[in-house]
Amino acid sequence: MNSFLRIRKDHIGGTLLTLTGLVCVSSGLQYHTGSLSRMGPGFFPVALGALLAFVGALIAITASGQGASDDAAKEHGHRLPEWRGALCIVVSVIAFVLVGKFGGLIPATFAIVFIASLGDRTNTIKHAVLLSLAMCVVAAIVFSWALKLQLPLFAWGA
Repeated sequence: MNSFLRIRKDHIGGTLLTLTGLVCVSSGLQYHTGSLSRMGPGFFPVALGALLAFVGALIAITASGQGASDDAAKEHGHRLPEWRGALCIVVSVIAFVLVGKFGGLIPATFAIVFIASLGDRTNTIKHAVLLSLAMCVVAAIVFSWALKLQLPLFAWGA
């Protein structure tokens, strides 16, 4: 039982990522994978699953036994999970969908980056705005100009 308590969340998370990646590889191999020049329907799931399994294995292998944040939390008696970041990410995705539908790509990108960046307690409003504006420029260049995405940059009242 004592050895089970030594297992940290990074070990568990890395193992779960590895298992998920291996399941994706196994499922993708049921389809024709093809080659790099003529990819089949199973190529993408196999490639992403293998990458996910590799990253998960790296996380599990390099996970330290006990981090400094765990020590500080024990000293102060805090062991509650951090919900702010997760809540901000979920809300930002919902905001992206709603604002993207009614406002366009630029307002939706600003909304998702701004709200998600507020999930980090060390971020200030100023940094969140600057990051959001920078990502709006990147989104306009990549998705509108380079990829010719059919989502309009601005669509107020559409």
